[in-house]
Amino acid sequence: MKKYLSFIKIEHTLFSLPMIYSGVFLASKEQPAVVLLILVLTAAIGARLVAMTLNRIIDREIDRHNPRTIQRELPSGKMNLKESYGVLLTGLAMYLVSAKLISDFCFYLSPIPLIVFVIYPYLKRYTPLAHFGVGMGLAMGPLGGFFAVTGSMERFGESLLLPLFNLFWATGFDIIYSTLDEAFDKKAGLFSFPSRFGKVKALQISGVLHILAFIVLIALVVISLKALIALPFLLLSGFLLWLEQHKAEDVELAFFKINIVVGFSILLMILVSI
Repeated sequence: MKKYLSFIKIEHTLFSLPMIYSGVFLASKEQPAVVLLILVLTAAIGARLVAMTLNRIIDREIDRHNPRTIQRELPSGKMNLKESYGVLLTGLAMYLVSAKLISDFCFYLSPIPLIVFVIYPYLKRYTPLAHFGVGMGLAMGPLGGFFAVTGSMERFGESLLLPLFNLFWATGFDIIYSTLDEAFDKKAGLFSFPSRFGKVKALQISGVLHILAFIVLIALVVISLKALIALPFLLLSGFLLWLEQHKAEDVELAFFKINIVVGFSILLMILVSI
């Protein structure tokens, strides 16, 4: 069990799950049915399994040559390809069945995130814009949560602010994470902002993206939430984004710890507002 949980980085679900439920509560404006909350959870876990497993399978040869990732389950031999495909199929089944049980609308849209999950791992071989693949993948989380409640495109415009925040936020923190591999990416000919523009320039771009993310959060409060009680959580989220940039040299703190608090801060902001 420890091997499988390490393989899928189950703890990274804490980046996406609060934002997915933020989409659910933003759309519902009230207490959603418990069954729906459970189905959203199983869909999120299934999607997470698919995304991470595809990433690990597609990148296994790159990981084998990177000193930072050589101990991962596939390159180290702790897990074989057959086992990883088993995890992939399990996650795919959880995701698709959950989407179908939520609504036919969600089931019909369910292939769209899968396409992103397949394309994203290959982007680093061709373009520094690969970071936006991570942002796009996480941006679909709150959008999926919103659609799980509405079951239609009826309120599509209202649903876009949270995904747009996720796009800027996740792309920005992925750039911070990629600074760990700046030297390896240069040597291997892989594309990332740090390897192509240098660490300093890359972190400046990350900072601009997080400023844009905060501007989108302000728009969310003004346009959708319209509640003064949201302001403390808005300010907290802005402070955390600033702190993430300020502590970017400490990737463990900036990427893994601060980001988790950001997600829950935004979820609480929406909950207290509605």
